[in-house]
Amino acid sequence: MGKTVVTEQRVYFGTDGIRGRVGEAPITPDFVLRLGWAAGRVLVGEGERKVVIGKDTRLSGYMFESALEAGFAAAGVHCLMLGPMPTPAIAYLTRTLHARAGVVISASHNPHYDNGIKFFGPDGYKLDDATEQAIERLLDDPSPQMVPCHELGRATRINDAVGRYIEFCKGSVGRGVDLRGLRVVVDCAHGATYQAAPAVLRELGADVVVIGHEPDGLNINVDHGSQHPQRLCERVVEASADVGGAFDGDGDRVVMVDRFGRVIDGDGLLYVIATARVARGQACGPVVGTQMTNLGLEVALQELGLGLERTRVGDRYVLERLLQVGGHLGGESSGHIICLDRTTTGDGLISALQVLEAMSVTGRPLDELVAGMHYYPQRLINVPVARGVDALSVPAVGEAVAEAERQLGDRGRGLLRPSGTEPLVRVMVEGADGAQVDDLVEWLARAVEVAAQGAATDPI
Repeated sequence: MGKTVVTEQRVYFGTDGIRGRVGEAPITPDFVLRLGWAAGRVLVGEGERKVVIGKDTRLSGYMFESALEAGFAAAGVHCLMLGPMPTPAIAYLTRTLHARAGVVISASHNPHYDNGIKFFGPDGYKLDDATEQAIERLLDDPSPQMVPCHELGRATRINDAVGRYIEFCKGSVGRGVDLRGLRVVVDCAHGATYQAAPAVLRELGADVVVIGHEPDGLNINVDHGSQHPQRLCERVVEASADVGGAFDGDGDRVVMVDRFGRVIDGDGLLYVIATARVARGQACGPVVGTQMTNLGLEVALQELGLGLERTRVGDRYVLERLLQVGGHLGGESSGHIICLDRTTTGDGLISALQVLEAMSVTGRPLDELVAGMHYYPQRLINVPVARGVDALSVPAVGEAVAEAERQLGDRGRGLLRPSGTEPLVRVMVEGADGAQVDDLVEWLARAVEVAAQGAATDPI
């Protein structure tokens, strides 16, 4: 059992770009304009001076799209405007349009009143820490200089962007794969996949039922999508469908639902995809998960002859480890799945297609394909702590951790880690014995709570 301490030196960039409440710093038009200028200076440099900009369906995206465009233009950078597109589509188009960077305006699975900005490099991978730090240094420049008027950037609308991405997704499955005979319910979360996902599945032959596909700028992720799969579960059963898939607002994650209306999370989908790769004799190991990946996946992968590498929570860290170990497949239980033999980043639609391909090729339903993985009981408690309080360094917490490890032995594991975005300590325990898991997680959470209260009241 271990703890992860995130040492983050950046001021604005988090684990997935810059994100926050619209109208509150830093998610304001003036900041985003300055961000466009700073990113233009850092990312473009000499040579080709163009970036692609896409967004999800939030109303505020129009405002920030204009602000970014103005900032890049002031830095002498041309903008290729894609409109509403899934985040992974923007990564793909950054490469194929030979742009120096891709910019996404989105807050992923968050409500409409949040928004954010994240970047891809020319290779379609997310920016490294050093590049983000370089952008931040320029953000603090007290007197940013606009390029001469004759060098200003211009904007061009790419009208066939969605069609390009649709063709790319269709090409991610094996030649001759035909989804005819499969009835699929798709929940687009009123988000960025509302055009591409239904089109891809229909063009591959599936009988498609769509929900969550009427964005109005405010309903993104509301009671739909990967965070709220209940309606999808109901619709799959009502429609007598074979399977369902729910994306999040920007389309980089997916959870799926079997024919009985049961949710299959990212861990289960990783198992299905890995099993299909092994059956075809394709290399895909080691698979990379996170500290939150269910122990059942690790055990199931071992039975396939594959190892599981664990890394910090966050798809950027999954990607980093995949590149380090030469793996092709990784992801998180939340539904961020990365198939590096298909694309450069987490892509909900491409991940769903890998599962549908396995169903089509084997002729087996999703519930049977995932049956070889047995989830270990897992429970998570979020313990509020005052900002700046390091409850995990209190000796009593360490003693509680040691005792929990002794009780779990080799039949379970636990994790205590501070949240990277909220004043919380996340306490997770999983093991073969569900009652023991419940007892230990509540006991550890209480130890952290007491330690946090004591640390907050201790005199400095």
